[in-house]
Amino acid sequence: MNIGEAANASGVTAKMIRYYESVGLIGQAARTDSGYRQYGPNEVQTLRFIKRSRELGFSIERIRTLLALWGDRGRRSADVKTLARQYIEELDRDIEKLQTIRDQLHHLADCCQGDNRPECPIIEDLARRM
Repeated sequence: MNIGEAANASGVTAKMIRYYESVGLIGQAARTDSGYRQYGPNEVQTLRFIKRSRELGFSIERIRTLLALWGDRGRRSADVKTLARQYIEELDRDIEKLQTIRDQLHHLADCCQGDNRPECPIIEDLARRM
């Protein structure tokens, strides 16, 4: 199938397919005599794997590792679990940081009168922290 058909079958845009090829997540596609990329069921399955990994927020480098683990029938599930747990820890730290930012902004917004006066605790706080 051509790139458009592979895009439809996998749910990954043609632009992203070309990108994943350029960064080595998928191999260089076979080409027709006229230079069009050709994909088979294995490539489509790999694209679906990548798409789902991206939906879960995995980075390109982590997806590269996951693809290697997926292809390694001798892998240990413990290795996959370790990778997932590391990512969960990072997500927990990011969530904590975002909650702290949200709480600070919520406090500043609560302190702001939101009227026609120029005084604004939000602006004052931003200027103070520069």
